[in-house]
Amino acid sequence: MPLETGVRLAIAGNTIDLGPNSEIDPSGLDDAIGHALSGRLLGNIGLLEGAVRSAENILYLGDNSGEIVFDRLLIEQLPVDKVRFAVRGSPVLNDATMADAEETGMTALVQVVDNGSDAPGTILEECSDVFRRQFDKADLVISKGQGNYETLSDAEKDIFFILKAKCPVIAQHIGCNLGSLVIISHRKEAA
Repeated sequence: MPLETGVRLAIAGNTIDLGPNSEIDPSGLDDAIGHALSGRLLGNIGLLEGAVRSAENILYLGDNSGEIVFDRLLIEQLPVDKVRFAVRGSPVLNDATMADAEETGMTALVQVVDNGSDAPGTILEECSDVFRRQFDKADLVISKGQGNYETLSDAEKDIFFILKAKCPVIAQHIGCNLGSLVIISHRKEAA
C-alpha cells in the first residue's frame, strides 16, 4: 500500500470520530473510507515521504480509540523500527489509550508511550516528562486529529498534521473548506 493510501485511511479514521456516540453506522464508515480514498487531499504527500525517508525518530500522536486501527494501516507503511506511537495517559471522551494500543496489536508493532495527560489534544505542559523527552527527541512528528492540531499548531517542531477539517474554526485557521482532507506540514523556523 502506498504511503498516500495509508494517510487517506488514517484520515478516514479521523472522519468517524464517535465523540459521545457509542456505535458506528456501517454505511457511514463506508462513506468515510470512500470519501477519504477519492477526495482531494489538501497538502503535499511528497513532503511527508521525504521527511519519513530522512527521519531517524518518528513520533506518531494518536487521537481517538476507534481510529487506532486506521492509524496502524499508516504506521505499517513507515519504517516501524523508527516509530513510537503516543496515546493519552487516560481517556477523555473517546481518546486512544494504552489499552486500545494493546487491543489492536499496536504494542506488538511499535513502541507505545502514553503522554501522561488526560487533556484533549497534546498540551505539552501537561504531559509527562517521559513523553516530553520523546517529543523533543523526535525529528518527525505525525499528529493525528483536530485536538492535536489545536494544541500543537504553534509548536516549534517539524510536525505533519493529518486530519479532516470538521469544525469551521479549524478550517479557517488552516485555510481550507469545512470537510477537507488535510495533511499539512508545520516546519520549525531555522534560527
